Amino acid sequence: MRAGTRDRQRGVTLIELIVAITIVSIAATTILGTMGTVASRSADAMIQQQAIAIGQAYLDEILQRWVVDPNGTPPNTGRGSWDLVDQYNGLTDTGARDQFNNAIAALSAYNVSVAVVASSALPGIASTAVRRVDVTVTRAPNVTVTLSGYRTSY
Repeated sequence: MRAGTRDRQRGVTLIELIVAITIVSIAATTILGTMGTVASRSADAMIQQQAIAIGQAYLDEILQRWVVDPNGTPPNTGRGSWDLVDQYNGLTDTGARDQFNNAIAALSAYNVSVAVVASSALPGIASTAVRRVDVTVTRAPNVTVTLSGYRTSY
């Protein structure tokens, strides 16, 4: 070594190390927060799609029934024997059920309610021959889906 020359040491100072750690931690926190939000929303989309599928199944079942019974007075021995759209009015299921009113365990978190009303929404058809069916499916904490359909006696 010559006199008056200094060896230069390479490395980082404590302040540079703290700044680098801070920047990396902020970036990691932001990325993890975004990933958490995306994961949460993907679960919400699945729950929303399941609620739509349940509502559609109920609506399909109801719209296959008669508005005016061609056989006279229908039996009323339970949902499996209903043959009129109007019999579903006021139906409230805590937990989704099949068309024979059997509980579906995997869908117990969904609640279903049905409203059937005479409707004059279809021009040229008497309101006594038209029913609007509204099926509302809910699941806590924030999913509510309403599907509507019309059934006529024609």
